[in-house]
Amino acid sequence: MDEPAPAPVVRLVHVRVVRDGTAVLDGVDWEVRAGQRWAVLGPNGSGKTTLLRVAGMHLLPTSGCVQVLGETYGRTDARELRRRVAFVSGALLRSLRPTITAHDIVLTGRFAALEPWWHHYRDTDHSRAEGLLAEAAMAEVSGRTFEVLSEGERQQVLLARALMGDPELLLLDEPAAGLDLANRERLVARLASLAADPEVPPMVLVTHHVEEIPPGTTHAALMRHGRFVTTGPIAEVLTSESVSACFELDVRVERSDGRLTARGVGPLP
Repeated sequence: MDEPAPAPVVRLVHVRVVRDGTAVLDGVDWEVRAGQRWAVLGPNGSGKTTLLRVAGMHLLPTSGCVQVLGETYGRTDARELRRRVAFVSGALLRSLRPTITAHDIVLTGRFAALEPWWHHYRDTDHSRAEGLLAEAAMAEVSGRTFEVLSEGERQQVLLARALMGDPELLLLDEPAAGLDLANRERLVARLASLAADPEVPPMVLVTHHVEEIPPGTTHAALMRHGRFVTTGPIAEVLTSESVSACFELDVRVERSDGRLTARGVGPLP
């Protein structure tokens, strides 16, 4: 007899988030399974970040069921569960004290903390933090404070921090926002190496731009007005027709060497 398939890492059923009478998420059904690497795209205000916050148990929905790592939001200790989910976002970047060193920022990921003095760390933890910085080609910034790092260096440090706690789910909210071309490409290369590593947990990347999607991404979702336009394997979802419909703009999506590009080909609305 065949064994039952493993439960989804994330399962959202009829999820709605209503704010000031407006549905920010409106009847969303979604599953993320082991080994999958997702990209979620859509226009500003489409609900992408809200989706990620719900999946990361940082926002309780108005209605619907949210199951993450086998636990149901609202029926479990969300604070404990969040330690098993790594969340990289602009809000986290703004929450970190600017005078903490890059090494200590990575170290805090061990317990999902904001300050290194909240917990005791072993020598092995310090070694792992240095190793993660080295893997990201950031070893030379280890002793520098967060405030003097470039935007690209900060994102690499936050990504290393996310991996420090051996998470079971990795959520990335627009990590390439504000980066110049060189730093964007370094970040995409780092994400591609993570996507190719079977030891790395399921990943979900929120972005506005297909150019920021790393090779190795397996699935994609397009969002508009708080709903999914389409979801599924990336090659089936990120077509010129689907992206054009999602952004209400005539767009041509092209693939080359595992990367995607998109550009408008018609008159602007």
